[in-house]
Amino acid sequence: MSWRGLRCLHVSELWIRKVRRRGFSSRLRERSAREIGGRTRKPQDEGTPAPRGSLQQGFLLRLTALAAAAAVLTACGRPTAGKPNAASTAGSAPQTRNANAVDDAVRSDGAVGSAGTDAAAVSKKQPVELQVFIAASLSPAMQEIAQHYMESNPDVKITFNADSSGKLQTQIEEGYDCDLFFSAGQKQMDALEQEGLLEDETRVNVLRNHLVVIARRDRGTKVQGLRTLSKAGSIAMADGSVPAGRYTRAALQNLGILESGRDPGSFTTREVSEALGGVTISEQSNVSKVLIAVLEGSCETGTTYLTDMHGYEDELQILEQVPDSLTGDIVYPAALVSGSADSAQAKQSAAKDFLQYLCSDEAGDVFTEYGFDMDNHSGT
Repeated sequence: MSWRGLRCLHVSELWIRKVRRRGFSSRLRERSAREIGGRTRKPQDEGTPAPRGSLQQGFLLRLTALAAAAAVLTACGRPTAGKPNAASTAGSAPQTRNANAVDDAVRSDGAVGSAGTDAAAVSKKQPVELQVFIAASLSPAMQEIAQHYMESNPDVKITFNADSSGKLQTQIEEGYDCDLFFSAGQKQMDALEQEGLLEDETRVNVLRNHLVVIARRDRGTKVQGLRTLSKAGSIAMADGSVPAGRYTRAALQNLGILESGRDPGSFTTREVSEALGGVTISEQSNVSKVLIAVLEGSCETGTTYLTDMHGYEDELQILEQVPDSLTGDIVYPAALVSGSADSAQAKQSAAKDFLQYLCSDEAGDVFTEYGFDMDNHSGT
């Protein structure tokens, strides 16, 4: 607050105190006169209303004080001729002009016009947080890739939501805040695209993976692959809404174990169990939980992705890498999720840049270390 404003507040406070002192002195004189005349009032009983005259007097004193304060503050707030006050210089109009200057200066290719260079620089330094939804099988690789990206882009923070692609699809449909979706299956991305929830022309196929049958190295098993799953004591398997569970059911269909002609994802865990001779199946909500169930020994075997084996080679063994001819191509598409009309341009730009980074050679090197195959980055 300026010195002028402080001085005005001080004057108004002195005025109020002066009025209050006058009121208090008046009441004190009345009380003294009553006591001297021998007519001192007894204290009022609790709950007994004060005399009407006292209430009116108190109300008039307060009203006078407030009116005086308002008059002083109004006079202080009146700007000097030719000089705008603080409220007008920091109002919405200057902020709107700055925002327009940045919008006019920053082009879609990242070029900055000379007129708005300073404003654009400030805009680029504003921190941006991206909400990125990723399939659970992507989590280890994406954590490392995001770390590399944020080191080069310190003003961008990436927050992951890792789960089954089916669950993530549902969350996006329900309106969860999501800037980029990286799925382990085309079906989920197809549904979101048909519902108009993806940004046009941003969908791209980034990776490929493979389905594997796994077991602990120190646990004897008669299972050699999908064809002999019925010999297992227990199986960890993702449900049909999870891409890995769907791919497993599609492979069992192509082997003749499950009936053909049905959507692979429509087979319940109970139906799969009956088709395998009644073997116990522990249904899991994503591939990470399948891996844990086998790793901890609660299930003898399970089906997951090749990439999930990264870092567990000493504890787990691959019994079979299921041919793509049985599962179909396991492709991981990514796309930007449609935002609100007033979404910050900086956030949209950062999301697009991060998606492009996922298709770069630098990110590809990390994905390859985790066992992924890079796709040709074609849109669908």
